[in-house]
Amino acid sequence: MSEQVPPVLDVPPARKALMFFRVMAILVGIGLLVLCLGMVLKYVYDKPGLSEFWDQKHGLLYMVYVFATFSLGSKMGWGLGRMVAVMLAGVVPFLSFWAEVKVAREVEGVLAAADAQVALPRD
Repeated sequence: MSEQVPPVLDVPPARKALMFFRVMAILVGIGLLVLCLGMVLKYVYDKPGLSEFWDQKHGLLYMVYVFATFSLGSKMGWGLGRMVAVMLAGVVPFLSFWAEVKVAREVEGVLAAADAQVALPRD
């Protein structure tokens, strides 16, 4: 059976939420790589400067990413499990980049279909 996708209630806010999600996913992905570099410098080379500077900033970015994911998911009618899975993609290096591309393609397809339904004349 094919999975039923709930209808998007309002396309323009969903597009804005998608753009916000995409920006935050990329920022969190870059931030996580910087965080990993900071951890290597701190624990391997005993140079904690980057880690001391970046750790809390990355935590704040991640919290905004969680909000962006929730915002997009609620506008797209996702279940809690799907939202949590996308949120967790932001804690594995490089996974947020993959998730951003996958989610963006899917959401853009759903939004394009919603636009097409609006544009069709009704009998």
